[in-house]
Amino acid sequence: MTRQRILLLIACIVGIFVAGALAWRAGVFDGQDAQTSAVGGPFNLVDQTGRPVDESVLKGKWSVVFFGFTYCPDVCPGTLQALTAAHDLLGPQGEEVRIVFISVDPERDTPAKVRAWLEAQRPPAGTLGLTGTVEQTNAAAKAYRVFHEKAGDGPDYLVNHSTAMYVMDPKGRFHRPLAFGMTPEQLAEELRKMLRGD
Repeated sequence: MTRQRILLLIACIVGIFVAGALAWRAGVFDGQDAQTSAVGGPFNLVDQTGRPVDESVLKGKWSVVFFGFTYCPDVCPGTLQALTAAHDLLGPQGEEVRIVFISVDPERDTPAKVRAWLEAQRPPAGTLGLTGTVEQTNAAAKAYRVFHEKAGDGPDYLVNHSTAMYVMDPKGRFHRPLAFGMTPEQLAEELRKMLRGD
């Protein structure tokens, strides 16, 4: 075996050990996926009735969490409508799934405004609309790795924001993302898989 091949073999072995060490430090081998631990976490907000809530509100059912704002012209109402239709398609299984909207526009989205927006959309019973102070909603968005920023000036500004939905398991842990633009049928099928444990 040539010296060059021996050096290459040693480099490969060292690389494997380094990759393994980095994976171990990232938590790949501790029973919890690194991506799972990187999304979600503690938050302190208020629901549409003004009741203070924290991350424990996500426990007990599967939750589909999405971020947005009530003045949103299309993405946010479209997401809520798709989730509502998917919930209806699930039939009795829909009782195991909760929809959670979190505002990224707390300056305008008071609990009363969030409540009125939800009532106009007619989502399933048990749907939560959460808001809070700027600091509180920013902290929640950061925990979920959600990008958001104001776009425009004056009272009619918009908010650019991430559009993914986040599925949280009944223990309040991140399970997987769902992409914006999925049809109600596609969402319902993904939720059925989730409920079956697939």
